[in-house]
Amino acid sequence: MNSGDLIPIILFICIVWAIKIVVEARLRRQMLNSNGSQEMVRSMIEGDEIRRRHESLRRGIVLVALGLGFAAISSRGFDEVTPMTLAILLGATGLGNLAYYLLTRKQG
Repeated sequence: MNSGDLIPIILFICIVWAIKIVVEARLRRQMLNSNGSQEMVRSMIEGDEIRRRHESLRRGIVLVALGLGFAAISSRGFDEVTPMTLAILLGATGLGNLAYYLLTRKQG
């Protein structure tokens, strides 16, 4: 893959992310301007903080699992994309998501 192919993909991701941030900011501003109770605003902010922590935890666990999957592929000597390499990566992703689910289930 050429580096020139990555530019449109990265540009699309950045545009989507920017739109998401703007929409969330407008929603928060509307909630604050609607004279909502202080408790509602506080619970909204706390909920966002918890959600962000959980997103980071999930990404971290899945990326570690994928790293272990890539290490397994490398240790087996696979050089090409085969069904086995895809199965290892999909299995690692699934195990990472299951680990996240079990960890958050114990917390909550």
